[in-house]
Amino acid sequence: MWIDTHCHLDAPEFGAGPAATDGVRRLARERGVALCVLPAVEFANFETVRQLAHRHGDAYALGIHPLYVPQADDRDLARLDEALARHRDDPRLVAVGEIGLDFFVPALCEPAMRERQVHFCREQLRLARRHGLPVILHVRKSADALLRHLRELPTGCGIAHAFNGSPEQARAFLALGFRLGFGGATTFDTARRLRALAADLPLDALVLETDAPDIPPQWLYTPAAERAAGRAQGVNTPAELPRIGELVAALRGLEPRVLAEATTANAKAALPRLRALLPEPA
Repeated sequence: MWIDTHCHLDAPEFGAGPAATDGVRRLARERGVALCVLPAVEFANFETVRQLAHRHGDAYALGIHPLYVPQADDRDLARLDEALARHRDDPRLVAVGEIGLDFFVPALCEPAMRERQVHFCREQLRLARRHGLPVILHVRKSADALLRHLRELPTGCGIAHAFNGSPEQARAFLALGFRLGFGGATTFDTARRLRALAADLPLDALVLETDAPDIPPQWLYTPAAERAAGRAQGVNTPAELPRIGELVAALRGLEPRVLAEATTANAKAALPRLRALLPEPA
């Protein structure tokens, strides 16, 4: 049994309408993915991820992604607060997310936009604390900044999604109660530092994710030159998670079953409401 802790099943790559995802989710379940966590990225898809989670027996998170901060305003923060209150008793609502900071995209690094990102991030950390929920963090070139804000506004637990920081940053997130998400980027032969982290971190530090349809694993990736020549990029789906897990298990010298059990337990620790959705086997 595997948990995909980060999957954008509402993305247009999977088709229009809830039924378009049925085949995608069915294949993932056939391959052993028992549950996916579907994070929102903006107010406009709050209801979509909620409906998809209920349709497929999955979980969801509500939040405003840093890439969507430019078109968001404080009314969206109020709407997030209202949605978290309205669905507080929904067992499939497991986190506030995807939130965080992105200091990789040049337009988001301008001083005014950095300040705006920080405002949205901190306000959403406050909402997570108010509603008693963990957070799912977008951490791109922003680990040290996010760690500072988390120390001031701790949430107790959560996931640093698509982690690609240093060992020191990894330990800092772990000290704050976070687990670290590893996915398709780990499958590339050239990702030596990331693979070293996946191999060497304590086993209870890791959760697995696809970030589907983003961050395709190496076996689906098409280089830019080949895409320009007309070769299509392979579409990443949650069905790829077991193969990603097998590669991470091999890096650690573990049987895939052992890693699946450990990362499932870690996901439940990071997002405690998952425990009710996936009870321990008898």
